[in-house]
Order: sequence, then C-alpha cells, then structure tokens
Amino acid sequence: MSPHLRRTLRRTLVVVGHGMVAHRFVQAAVERGLTETHDVVVIGEEARAAYDRVALTSFFEVGADALSLLPSGVYDDPRVRLLLGHAVEGFDLEARTVLVDTGEVIAYDELVLATGAAPFVPPVPGHDLPGCFVYRTVEDLEAIRDAAATARSGAVIGGGLLGLEAANALRGLGLETHVVEMAPRLMAVQVDEAGGATLARHVEGLGLHVHTGARTERVLGTDAVTGLALADAEPLEVDLVVFSAGIRPRDQLARAAGLEVAERGGVLVDAQCRSSDAHVWAIGECAAPAGRMYGLVAPGYAMAEVVVDALLGGAGTFEGADLSTKLKLLGVDVASFGDAFATTDGALELVFADAVAGVYKKLVVSDDGRRLLGGILVGDASAYGVLRPMVASGIDLPANPEELILPQGRGGAEIALPDEAQVCSCNDVSKADIVAAVSDGGGCDSASCVTRCTRAGATCGSCKPVVKKIVEDHFASIGRTVDRSLCEHFALTRQELFDVVAVHQYTSFDQIVAAHGTGRGCDVCKPVVASVLASTVGGHVLEGATAVLQDTNDAYLANIQRNGSYSVVPRIPGGEITPEKLIVIGEVARDFGLYTKITGGQRIDLFGARMEELPAIWRRLVDAGFESGHAYGKSLRTVKSCVGSTWCRYGVQDSVQLAIDLELRYRGLRSPHKLKGGVSGCARECAEARGKDFGVIATEKGWNLYVGGNGGANPAHARLLAGDLDTETLVRYLDRFLMYYVRTADRLQRTAPWVDSLEGGLDRVREVVVDDALGLGAELEAAMATHVAAYADEWKATLDDPEKLRRFVSFVNAPDLPDPHITFRSERDQAVPADSDGPVLLGAAIPVGRPR
Repeated sequence: MSPHLRRTLRRTLVVVGHGMVAHRFVQAAVERGLTETHDVVVIGEEARAAYDRVALTSFFEVGADALSLLPSGVYDDPRVRLLLGHAVEGFDLEARTVLVDTGEVIAYDELVLATGAAPFVPPVPGHDLPGCFVYRTVEDLEAIRDAAATARSGAVIGGGLLGLEAANALRGLGLETHVVEMAPRLMAVQVDEAGGATLARHVEGLGLHVHTGARTERVLGTDAVTGLALADAEPLEVDLVVFSAGIRPRDQLARAAGLEVAERGGVLVDAQCRSSDAHVWAIGECAAPAGRMYGLVAPGYAMAEVVVDALLGGAGTFEGADLSTKLKLLGVDVASFGDAFATTDGALELVFADAVAGVYKKLVVSDDGRRLLGGILVGDASAYGVLRPMVASGIDLPANPEELILPQGRGGAEIALPDEAQVCSCNDVSKADIVAAVSDGGGCDSASCVTRCTRAGATCGSCKPVVKKIVEDHFASIGRTVDRSLCEHFALTRQELFDVVAVHQYTSFDQIVAAHGTGRGCDVCKPVVASVLASTVGGHVLEGATAVLQDTNDAYLANIQRNGSYSVVPRIPGGEITPEKLIVIGEVARDFGLYTKITGGQRIDLFGARMEELPAIWRRLVDAGFESGHAYGKSLRTVKSCVGSTWCRYGVQDSVQLAIDLELRYRGLRSPHKLKGGVSGCARECAEARGKDFGVIATEKGWNLYVGGNGGANPAHARLLAGDLDTETLVRYLDRFLMYYVRTADRLQRTAPWVDSLEGGLDRVREVVVDDALGLGAELEAAMATHVAAYADEWKATLDDPEKLRRFVSFVNAPDLPDPHITFRSERDQAVPADSDGPVLLGAAIPVGRPR
C-alpha cells in the first residue's frame, strides 16, 4: 500500500525525540483524543524512555528508574508506538517520509520535531580529552560517576543553573570542586551583581572554589585531563572537567531538510509552532517561536499543548513564556521572576539584604509603586510562590511593598492571590483551577490529589506549598474540616495521639490501637507511636513489643544505605574529639573496610557496614568511650560549634563547651523529626546556628536564642526568641521549646513549619516558652529533666543484651555467614559497597544449600 493511499484510511503522526516535552505532547494527544484519528510513532534516540531532566542531579541519590516519566516503557494507548534507541537520519518534506537508522521508512501526515538541545562545548584545546564530560543525560552522569571514582578534583566550566547542579554533583561524589564562570558573577542570566555575590558566599561556604570573570584557555593533559589553564590566572590542578556552558538547539535535521531556522539556531515556527512546511511542527528547545529559543521545560510544555490543539482544529497559540525560575542550588534557594533586572522604564528597586544570614531579596516595582514587575531571591525564596503570580495577575501592591520581602516578625505581609493568578507556571495551572479541583464536582479532597489531577507542582515542585495552602484555605472558607488523620488506623493527629497516650498512660501499641484506632497499624502510625512512647514511657527502642514498631533505621540502630549496607555514626559532642578516639575510628574503619567521611555536622560517618558487623563495630567504639550519634533516629543529631573564645580572636563566649553541654543534655530525645542545633561564639556565626532548629549566638552579655530554622526541602532561618540570656535561663527556655515541639508538632514536621503552623507563630512560641502564658513551664522542664535522667546509650544497652543482639544476623542458621548480596569496591582508596543486583535483606533469612 502506498503512503498516500494509507493516509486516506488513517492518519499518521510521527514525533522525533522522546524527552520531557515529547512525552508531554504524547500525553496530551492521548488525553485529548488525537489518537482516535491518528496513529502516533515516537522515535527516541536515547535507549531509555523520557525522564525528568529537571531533577537530573537526583540520579546520584535515587537512580535512573526513579526519574522515569514512563516507567513501563510503553504508553497505555495501543495506537502509540514507541521506538527507542534509534535515530532519525533524515526526512523528506515532499514525500512526507522519515528515515530511521534501522532502514525503516515511515510515512507521515504530520511531523513533530522535539529533538531538544545539545550541550555547547567551547572549542578550547583539549576539550575532547578523556576526563572531559558534558552534563545532559543519565549516561553522562553515569560516566562522570565512574570517572570520579579515581579522581580527586574536578572543574565545572559554566556557573549557570546547570553548571552549579554539576558542581553539586562533583561535590557529592567527594571531589574538590572548582566552578569557572566567564561572566563576573554566578547565574548571570538570573541574578544581579548583589545576588550573585550572596550566592557565591553560600557556594564557597560549602567548600567549593568559585572563579568568576575567568576565561578557560585550554584543558591541560595529553592522554588524560591534568589541569585547566585560565587566562590571567594560575592553572587549576584537576583531573576531571565538566562543560556546562550553555545549550544549542538540535536543528540539524531541519536544516538538512530545508526548513527555515532562526538566526541564532532553532526551527523557526509561527504562533502555532508550525514550521515553514505546513505539515512539520517543532516544540521545546529545538524550536524558535518568533526567532527565540526557550531553554526551560515550561515553555516546551506550552508548545506541546498548542500543537495538539492545532491538530485538533483549535486556535490556541504560543505567546511567549514565563521564564521565572526557582530552584535549590547546593542547598541554597535561588529564584528569579519577571523583570528581574528592572529594564522597564521608570522601574524602581526595593532591596533587603542580610549578609549574616546570607539572604538577598530584590523587588522591581512600577514607577507608581502599584505593580510588581519582577524580583530576585537568594538564600530565602519562600515568598516566590506568592510573588511570581503577582507579576502576571497585576495585583495591587500593599502600601508598603517592602513588607513582601521583610522576614516574618519584622513587618512581613500576606497577600491573597486572585483566582486568575498562575500558580504553576510549568503546567499553566491557576488558582481557579486548583479551587475547582477541590470544589463540588472537582473530585479532589487533598493537595496531593490536586497535583495528580491538575499537574500543579508535578514538574519542578516549587509551587507545592502554595497549592497546599490554597486547598486548605478553600476548605476553611467553606467550613470543611481538613483531614489531618495520622493514617487510616488513627483518626487523630500526632498531637492528639500524644495527648491520649500521656493522659491514659498507655505503654504499648496494642493498648493504644484498641482504645483509639483500628486494624493492626502500618508503617506510618507504628513509628509515630514508637516515638510517642519513647517520650512518655522511655525505655530502649528495641525492648519487647516496641521493637516491631520501629522503622528500618531504628530497628537496627543504623541508617540503611541505598545498597543495603549501613552507616555507623558515633556521637562527637560539639565536634570536640581526642587523638585517642580519632585513632580508634581510623582503626575500626580500616579493619572493617568502611568508607569514612567528615560531615557538615562535625562528625565522622563510616559507611558500608554489613548488618551482622554492626555489633562488633560498636563494641570497639563503645569500649573507646563513644556512644550512638542517633543518625538513624528522629531525634537530636548534633549541636555544631565554632572554636569560640578558647581559640578565636573574635569569640566572646565559650561556644564549644555550651555546644557539648547542650548535645549531651538533649541526646536521645525522640521528636517528630530530626533536630539539629548550633552554637556560635560571636556574631560572625561560623557555626551557622541560624540554620538550625535551635541556634545560640554569643553576645557580650550572654546568649541570643534562635529557634525554628532548618535545612531540607524548604530551608528556613531561625528567628530570635530571646536575647542576652545567661546560660541557666537559656537552657530553661530550650527545655521548654523542645518539649513543646515534641508534644504538639505533626508527624515529620520540622521546627520551622511547626512554628509557622501555630496560631500566632513565633509570638505564640514566645508566650509559651518565655512568658509561660499556659503555665506549662515547670511541666515541660520536668519532662525534659526526666528524659535527661533516664538517658542510656542505645548501642551499649544493645550490646549488653543477648536477646537484642539476635536481630543482627543475616542468616539465622549461619550467623557468621556474610551477606552475599553486598559486594565491595574501591572508592578513592576507601572501601565502598557497590550497588547489588540482589535483594536487600532487612531481617534474618535462611540460606538454602551450601554457601560458597
């Protein structure tokens, strides 16, 4: 049958490329009924199906499978054929055919180009040496990871979004890392000079070396990379180079076929993303609507929807895109939106900067002060979800616009978004869309359901907090109670569960579930009950029936790693350690073949222990005077300190001793989430105390106490609770604060969102902790005193109890047999467990047959 006769029966749509944008196009085509009239053939050059390139760096943590946008490898619609691992060699516009590298010729009625972009590698001498990489695909990252195994230092050429992502990856792989940027600042496209300087301080504070205004002249080496030569600077000694100097549209196929291309590259398309050929379309990074290429996923998604609409006979058009960005780079929030550089005539700039906290915020407003035009946020981008929609919706600014960027407690204002405000720019979801999803007939009853139904927050995730707040505010406005049940077994919040256990003095899960729950419990409620019982009853976490409530980490008193091995983290209060103890750690690591790493929390972590080795390892550590560092528990991790007045010429108080005292006081305290503290000996803040759940900064008169700071997905700076305290008062306030948090916070709620969730926020915390407005001060202090008095090292108690030690065997009939599913390789001269293809054993098993 000829191609033209075939078209009279059923139309064929060919998609070249299978990245995020192509996948979105196919999804939209299926959902909107295009496949009822068209067979769709998708040809992807990569061997794997579309995956989330926005989250590419997380590959090192979660692996490639977790990034997949099509885990099954096939579409549910049988009319979609997915051909992976093959390239298109060309297409014929007159015959309307596509030639695949297999030799197959596919006739098309409509052709969609979604070939994306390729990394730009500057043509400097040596750019093709072994040891030079780009940062674009999973295969690129796999190659970088393998090369890093024998490298000691690396350089990333390019200090933009992707360059800093790459630098973070090298840092995570244990390399000394340099960032080389030709522009005078990092992220020059997104942030201004002051914002770039703030970002650079954050990045350098993490141990990376930043070289701005630096031009790469050549990559040094003959058979491999040995260094990087810079203009007007000393060469860098590196043995791995990653190029992240921008991207270029992959428009070679279009050029060869005779399609028009833009002056700076990319397939030139009209408002409907149609090329110079009426039957060829282009979307994503290979397209250039009105001559402009867009290097973000959100514009690509919009183009995909426009083309599907056009093929269905619609009149939708692509009118440009929101280029706002928000991301976390090396743990630092960075956001840029709207007219960030104040290019609008008469634009005014409002700036808030806190050099100590590492925060820079700038708003660009109209000359009459009524409209928000854009902004830049570095170090604290929590307001991004509200500020960015204000630009598009034209909401009137408050009388004092600076309130929008001032920290909470210093005059910050809250703005209500209008219905038309775009909340999710990646998927073009408005506030009205979100409200409709949870209104009558919408079918959704939670923020997670809204994300599934509308895709709001499903791509980059930056708008998820705003989505959640809109949902909860809507439910509150209609008098609907937001379901905050712990799980299907308990119609109680964690706070309510804590209260009933404390009032009724329950001592077991069976008692609690019989009186206030249903069923047998799950992996959500069991660890929560275990934590509550640890706070109210005490005792060893592996004692009797309590042992079965623990999650994997607590069950073995160690953090399980991605390959099934465990980490060993002894406590080192305040970071202070004797030479004798350092020697013991080194000997243990050497004798058990463990990978060792000094953490940001002033501890030494040892990785790669097999489960059956844990007792032997801890016996030597306990005998040397170490105790559990509780890296596995939702409890106090560390209290970090600087060197304080003992050594530092700026120190005004003994921060080391206070950090030691606080860590020893609160060690083992089970809480809704992990806790971290810090003590700085002066206002220079070298212990980064304001990034912790509780932080203490020395003054000439005593101590300032900050609370409610933490890192993680939504970092927050701690805020001042009380100032110039003597040590006794400081400890009393901290006792109250921590026990108040333990009793009232939700499951897995860090202190920062907990403070914000309280009616009155930090003021309410101050009323309870400092003013004792509820009269609970003595009770909270007594509860902490009970914890301090009852503390016992969990690992020492485990080693002294043969019954508890029975769980630490891989095979119950061969207790001395090593786990055969864990193998080891060398990583920078240290033993590191390699990823295993076998199953991870989380309990005792019985080997079948003779072990060998």
